[in-house]
Amino acid sequence: MAVAPRVVVIGAGIVGCALADELSDRGWTDITVLEQGELFKTGGSSSHAPGLVFQTTGCKTMTEFAKYTVSKYSGLTLDGKWCFQQLGGLEVATTPDRWEDLKRRHGWATSWGVRSYLRAPGECAQLHPLLDETKVLGGFHIPSDGVAKPLRAAEAQARRAMERGAKFLGHQKVTSVERSAGRVTGVTTETDSFRADIVVSCVGMWGPLIGELVDLTVPLVPMAHQYAKTTPLPILQGDNDELTEASKPILRHQDADLYFREHVDRIGVGAYGHRPMPIDAGEIADPLTSSGMPSELAFTPADFDESWAAAVDLLPVLGESKVEEGINGLFSFTADGMPLLGEHPDLDGFWVAEAVWITHSAGVAKAMAEWMVDGQPSLDLHSCDLARFEQVQLAPDYVRARSCQSFVEVYDILHPLQPMQDPRPLRTSPFYERQAELGAYFLEAGGWERPHWYESNANLPEVEQIPARNEWASRYWSPIGGAEALVARQRVAMFDMTALKRLEVTGPGALPFLQTMTTNQLDKKPGAVTYTLLLGEDGGVRSDLTVARLGAERFQVGVNGNLDLDWLRRHLPGDGTVQVHETTPGTCCIGLWGPQARALLQPLSKTDFSHQAMGYFRSKQAYIGQVPVTAMRLSYVGELGWELYTTADMGRKLWDTLWEAGQKFGVIAAGREAFNSMRLEKGYRSWGTDITAEHDPYEAGVGFAVRMDKGYFIGRDAIEGRAAETVTRKLTALTIDDPFAVVLGREPVRVDGRPAGYVTSAAYGYTIGKNIAYAWLPASAAVPGRPVEIEYFAAMVPAVVAEEPLFDANMSRLRSAL
Repeated sequence: MAVAPRVVVIGAGIVGCALADELSDRGWTDITVLEQGELFKTGGSSSHAPGLVFQTTGCKTMTEFAKYTVSKYSGLTLDGKWCFQQLGGLEVATTPDRWEDLKRRHGWATSWGVRSYLRAPGECAQLHPLLDETKVLGGFHIPSDGVAKPLRAAEAQARRAMERGAKFLGHQKVTSVERSAGRVTGVTTETDSFRADIVVSCVGMWGPLIGELVDLTVPLVPMAHQYAKTTPLPILQGDNDELTEASKPILRHQDADLYFREHVDRIGVGAYGHRPMPIDAGEIADPLTSSGMPSELAFTPADFDESWAAAVDLLPVLGESKVEEGINGLFSFTADGMPLLGEHPDLDGFWVAEAVWITHSAGVAKAMAEWMVDGQPSLDLHSCDLARFEQVQLAPDYVRARSCQSFVEVYDILHPLQPMQDPRPLRTSPFYERQAELGAYFLEAGGWERPHWYESNANLPEVEQIPARNEWASRYWSPIGGAEALVARQRVAMFDMTALKRLEVTGPGALPFLQTMTTNQLDKKPGAVTYTLLLGEDGGVRSDLTVARLGAERFQVGVNGNLDLDWLRRHLPGDGTVQVHETTPGTCCIGLWGPQARALLQPLSKTDFSHQAMGYFRSKQAYIGQVPVTAMRLSYVGELGWELYTTADMGRKLWDTLWEAGQKFGVIAAGREAFNSMRLEKGYRSWGTDITAEHDPYEAGVGFAVRMDKGYFIGRDAIEGRAAETVTRKLTALTIDDPFAVVLGREPVRVDGRPAGYVTSAAYGYTIGKNIAYAWLPASAAVPGRPVEIEYFAAMVPAVVAEEPLFDANMSRLRSAL
């Protein structure tokens, strides 16, 4: 039996305590939790957090964290006192836009399995009698939401861990993390040293400082957030006592960036409407020398004036009181508003769990414990993984600017395509200036500027064929994108594919390494291109890859993001026989796709691009005019064509060469709107949206990329015996006849009137003339012809399960010899 490792957790706030509890519950009991301040009022965010837990977000993982937190804390007590009260949560709308957004949030709750209700104004007033019913258009009610007592919950979990053998030590400020041969070996404080096999940083707003000790960027920004308590309100007298504290639902007024909770006979008011107030982690006071709580800065009344007026407007009874006390309380924000979880990329055994709010604390701790003990979590954590960021996204100015924007947008109504506005542009392809000349409408992802459509195509006659869509789906959309899709199907289009991350894997051990890491057979002759998967040990799909064998010991690997690079690097053999490095910044790619692609391309090259000389999923080195390229015959849009890669210095020349030669074929530049529609018509999956590590290949419809007979690969043992016929859930194609009813993703799907799954990707299929939605459904419901309903802003949209692919089922266009 393996000996449990020695674990040191830095930080005894609610996350550190929850993690010690979860780890010790799994048999890891040699745990020491070090706290620089007092146990358990540590001086961090847990010490002042008001404890409101609203579970529902548009992110399934974050909602699952919150659900577990509610479930766990509801069962905890400390010396007979509650740690969580399920008072319910009520979010109210005072504007039509917010009311529509609450309908969308109700859909999210349904998708993620949180019981919720849309309430009329009168019902809202019954739930929370202090609000002015005449100001409210409706509400979103979640009965299982409530209030946590963070310090109680922290100490209750710490006591459970201590009963299993864990130790908690206060007044232990960490000054260094010891390491040897790429592993942590211990922690040194101002007074003691502690040997360790694993160290976990759970210090919240001090995270960047601990990160500096191990040469790790922890990209968070401590930010002040205002919270005030009123003078006693006579109307509340007798409603609550010191033990219960509150009886009414926690309340959010997001139109004014406000939330409310009771404190016996007073009301607490939290505000996000003020200016961002970031602070450097190094400027936070030391809890042992500070005269007050380090996480509580002086209240600035002028910043609260507008919020107070809005609070009184919604809860008129507040006009009989005033602000008696307040704080500017510090807590952590990140560039994308998500936590930072995972292991140091270059120091084995050093983990972080930072930027975690009370709402998600127990859920995060559970996932971290699974990850550390079992080797991977049961939830998909790609949106929370520390390794998710590109290098440019770790720049201090970027982190600060985006974190401030995350603060501003906490309660904003955000469209799924809505990009951050600053700092931009950051990463541009060599085609950027040409695209701008064509009137490209750019959105941003991973720091890259990516065209979604081109105004130069506004006069295409196909624009008139594109049907109108509902108002929400019309944002960040243009019918021009639909016209581009039709032209690409009819003639030929140039798509900028530069933003897709590319790696080069080389060395004498490259083939056996990739064979072990992925599911498909890669032992093919140079020139072969293979679609394959990365699996976790449990058989979940960590990513899908396109691997081109360019030589005996050289492979180009198209991946989904930095997490794939991190995963591959963690598994590199120690003998130096394999090297992995990223080529994305120094290269670029044009997808040249459409029925006229070969006619355009062949006259520009002496290389034979005929079907006989270069079949589907093959690659060649070639010259296109004067430009050296790696040409790969594959297509993510379901049309004849090639991905053409060259070095960044030759990118502009490649664009110009293709553009000039393509004029007689009616070539256009096409953007992501066309791309997404075309890939869904072909049923091509998007990892991270349609598929995550929670799904196996057969459920996700990519079992064709698994070769069980090739030998061992990671995840093989877990999926042995599984097949498409054995799955209980399935990624399923749905079609919607109503062209106006474009859904966008994350909406619940009902079967026989009951919630049964949720939408992943969706788009209008401009070629097939129907709306398309992919959804996770029970396999028993995923039967072609089966009617279902998609809940879209509280309305039911009829849909039907469809056979896939929806377009070119015999692959004749992709494999065209013309």
